[in-house]
Amino acid sequence: MAAESAGDLIRVVALLGAAVVAVPLFKRIGLGSVLGYLAAGLVIGPYGLQIIGDPHAIIHLAEFGVVMFLFVIGLEMKPSHLWGLRRQIFGLGSMQVIISAILMTIVGTQFGVSWEVAFVSSSGFVLTSTAIVMQVLGERKELSTKRGQKIVSILLFEDLLIVPLLAVVTFLSPFEKTEASMPWWQSAGIAMLALAALVFIGRFILNPVFRILANAKAREVMTAAALFVVLGAALLMEEAGLSMAMGAFVAGVMLSESAFRHQLEADIEPFRGLLLGLFFLGVGMALDLKVVAENWQLILLGVIVLMFTKGICIYVVARLAKSTHKTALERALLMAQGGEFAFVLFAAALSKGVIDETVNANMTAIVVLSMVLTPLILVIYEKYGAKEVAEEIEPDEIDEQHPILIIGMGRFGQIVNDLLRLSGYATTVVDLNPNMIKGFNEYGIKSYFGDASRREFLIAAGLEQAEMLVVAIDNKAQASDIVHFAREVNPNIKIIARAYDRFHTFDLYEAGVNEAVRETFDSAVRTGRVALENLGMEPEVAKEIAEYYFHADRHEVKLMSQVYDPQAQFFKNPALRDIARECDQKMAAEIQEILVRAKEKEQEES
Repeated sequence: MAAESAGDLIRVVALLGAAVVAVPLFKRIGLGSVLGYLAAGLVIGPYGLQIIGDPHAIIHLAEFGVVMFLFVIGLEMKPSHLWGLRRQIFGLGSMQVIISAILMTIVGTQFGVSWEVAFVSSSGFVLTSTAIVMQVLGERKELSTKRGQKIVSILLFEDLLIVPLLAVVTFLSPFEKTEASMPWWQSAGIAMLALAALVFIGRFILNPVFRILANAKAREVMTAAALFVVLGAALLMEEAGLSMAMGAFVAGVMLSESAFRHQLEADIEPFRGLLLGLFFLGVGMALDLKVVAENWQLILLGVIVLMFTKGICIYVVARLAKSTHKTALERALLMAQGGEFAFVLFAAALSKGVIDETVNANMTAIVVLSMVLTPLILVIYEKYGAKEVAEEIEPDEIDEQHPILIIGMGRFGQIVNDLLRLSGYATTVVDLNPNMIKGFNEYGIKSYFGDASRREFLIAAGLEQAEMLVVAIDNKAQASDIVHFAREVNPNIKIIARAYDRFHTFDLYEAGVNEAVRETFDSAVRTGRVALENLGMEPEVAKEIAEYYFHADRHEVKLMSQVYDPQAQFFKNPALRDIARECDQKMAAEIQEILVRAKEKEQEES
């Protein structure tokens, strides 16, 4: 017993040690964490140092890492947002899967196997590795971007496919069908009932339960409850014939609007990261070097042909869906590998007699090799291929509209958005800088890339229904045009705009703005106040003068906007000149009165 325990401990230490050494090393040399885990698994596995002899047991356990990853992704997707992705899930996902499966089946028959074997092998390869793709997207901080969400949508559709594919394997089986076997419609009905039950529990039961547990103030119980929800949902879906990952994702979506969302994510994260790393270690161990050595020509050719065929299909579908060349190419390189569900499908096909041991071993090696090669291909592409001339980036698709629309997230718009967001208001944020948008999405502030000078883009962003528009861009002409268009299509909207200077303020009022805020006015007034204090004036007096000047000058600008003529120069417009002189005299008199009052007060106190 002691020797067996020591052996188990050695294996655990080997797993942890391999990850601790390999992952930082591979990340340091720019190859990424996934490739580090795969290499570490290969070294300590049965075809390396033979410290661990059963990689499939490791993979089976570590699949819970993928399950937890899907739960965390679900927490980030509200039901309304997921509904907005329905066309991508069932449209883009089905198109990619169907085209890829047909072409790869045709290619598979060219290797001299029957169409049944080619179909099963191709179907397994169609199911992309959720673990690898999610890990790469997570490391790149792209899960919340438009491109990342399209990829997640396709992965969700592929997860749903495991049920009908397993049914097809049973149908193709040469073994006699027993009367006890369940008809496909009954299996589908059970799966739908289980899904409906999970949705009901998530919507009406989980929140009250978590509220009770939170009131108990036992942190470990909340962690146990989080794990119970994830694993319970996974078990329910697996028993119903669906994938565990799908169950966890649905549970996450149902809790995405819960007040305990962030607590759940924090509780699950350590387990998710550890188990996902363990999964990649298991995949590295599962690469049977003997099979590869014996059939290396066939396996290498299979990897190249299947990855190339799948990649071409993904690229074509992405282009048909109006993605740019760069976006389509990157999606093809990221998703061209087989996935972990292929192992499930191949095992079922082997047990049903659809494929034999040799095909199972070769296809498993091909899938594992494709998973191993994907991170390496991405590294090579990022180093050499991504440096090509940048092309025009397509605007984001607005999938959420809010009452407040903010145009521009530079140094000015950021502050406005922060004040509104932190005060509890939902905003739709638009900017023309893709790096800025990517950064804010990584930070957790939902933002969209697009040109607000395009009227159709403003309409898509919800301008017609919005209650307020904040124009915070630094392009004077575009700002005035946006204000003018907004006032046309939504007469009741409140419009606040950033003005470059006094004359731009006049233009904005003419265009229909409610409030125009000069971009340097507030800071200039504050600078003047600080200057007065440094000249010896009491801070309270300087503050009173600055506040008076702030309101008086804004009133002056509003008066001037009523008589402003853009065709006449400032000093040749008598009405503007008269208003300026009159207001200057009033302000001087009022400020002198403030100084006199302050001096009298000082004398009284002394």
